[in-house]
Amino acid sequence: MSSQQNNSSVTLNTLNNMKERGEKICCLTAYDSTFSNILSNSGVDVILVGDSLGMVSQGHENTLSVTLEDVIYHTRSVKRGAHRALVVADMPFMSYQVSGAQAVTNAGRLIQEGHAAAVKLEGGARMADRVHAIVQAGIPVMGHIGLTPQSVHQFGGYKIQGKTFLDSKQIKQDAKDLQKAGAFSLVLEGMPEELGGKITHDLEIPTIGIGAGSKCDGQILVTHDLLGLNPDFAPKFVKHYVQLADVIQNAVSEFISEVHSKAFPAPKHSYNLKK
Repeated sequence: MSSQQNNSSVTLNTLNNMKERGEKICCLTAYDSTFSNILSNSGVDVILVGDSLGMVSQGHENTLSVTLEDVIYHTRSVKRGAHRALVVADMPFMSYQVSGAQAVTNAGRLIQEGHAAAVKLEGGARMADRVHAIVQAGIPVMGHIGLTPQSVHQFGGYKIQGKTFLDSKQIKQDAKDLQKAGAFSLVLEGMPEELGGKITHDLEIPTIGIGAGSKCDGQILVTHDLLGLNPDFAPKFVKHYVQLADVIQNAVSEFISEVHSKAFPAPKHSYNLKK
C-alpha cells in the first residue's frame, strides 16, 4: 500500500520499503506549521526544513546566512503540523564543518530542541566522517551531493555538477562513501539524469532528486517554487504547478479596493450590541 493511502507516520523503514517496491518518494520543504500541515495531509512523505528558508523566508541571496537557531525555530513549527510526514532538518553552513564533535552536538540540538526525526548535511566523501559520527550518536542522516548550495562560492555559482567523466566519477564515489558512513538517504542535486540514475541503481538507500532527472527514487522541490510564489525564479528543474503569486496579489488588491470603497467590512463582518 502506498504511504499516501494510509495515515501511519512515515519512517526510515517506510522510505526503504518504497525504494524496494519502486514507489516514488515525494518530498517538499516547509518552514511553518500551516504549510507542513497542508503538505502532510496531502500525502507528502518527507518534509525538509531546508536552509532555503534563508532565501524564500528571510530574503537573503543564498543559504549561507542561516543559523542553527533559525533552523531549530522553524523545525519546531513544522513538526507541530507534520502529523505523518517525516521531518528532516537541514544543518546550516558551518554547523558541522569544523569537527565531528561539533556536528554531533548541533545535530543533537536539531533533534532535541527542533524535534526533527533526522538531519541533512551537504558534502561528499570529505563529510563521510561527520555522517558516521552523527549516525553513531543515534541520529539519522540524509546526505546531499552534487550541486550543494552551501558551496556556492567554491563552485563559482549554482552550476550543474558531474558533467565530466572525472567529476561524475567523484560524485559516484561520494554517494558510496556516504552510504557506507550510514546515511539513510541522499539528495542528488543539479546533475545529469544519467548520473542520477546510475547512483540510484548502485545504492541500497533511497535517492531524492532535485534537478537530477526522473530516475531517482524520489523528488523534492522548494514548496515556494512549486506554488509559483516567486515567478521570476524558474530554473529548468522547477515546475510551477500554480501561479500563486498572482492569486495572492489579486486577493490583496481586492481587499485594498474594498477597504477604500468602504465595501469591507460589510454588516455581516461586524458585531453589534444586543437590543
